[in-house]
Amino acid sequence: MVVNLVPLLTGRGLSVSTAAIALGLGGVGQVLGRLGYARLVQRTSIRFRTVLVILTAAVTTALLAVLPGPTLLLITATVLAGMARGIFTLLQATAISDRWGAANYGRLNGLFSAPMTLTGALAPWAGTSLATLAGGYPAVFATLAAVAAVAALLAAGSTASSRTALPRSTSA
Repeated sequence: MVVNLVPLLTGRGLSVSTAAIALGLGGVGQVLGRLGYARLVQRTSIRFRTVLVILTAAVTTALLAVLPGPTLLLITATVLAGMARGIFTLLQATAISDRWGAANYGRLNGLFSAPMTLTGALAPWAGTSLATLAGGYPAVFATLAAVAAVAALLAAGSTASSRTALPRSTSA
């Protein structure tokens, strides 16, 4: 979503400069979200916070898909989306150790990070291509929101695995 935010906002009538400022304020939102993560961890279970964070990302992305303006409201939605993204970064960073411990962290993190890295690398091209096919960035953001909502539902229905249920690597 982040790499396609400026084209979405300029399509909503914001200047490139204002859209860039909004993007920067979304970065501030990421920091604010991260600052509240410890409190979220203390007060919620792994599953609940995973669902909450992904669902919040879905809602804020949907807001960006449907809000035509005004500028202040679009910037507010951008900051809120940034907060969800900032919390998601920490959720992702702790997902493996929270669920399966630290014994095989490197191997598991590599397996889980590979698809995310590939997705991030393809995002600028994919967003532009999807916007061309779908008729604009609002449709892309609506699609991203729907995918995130499905991810939240899948997370809500997931079951916790035993820390020993994962196969251990036998190679050095």
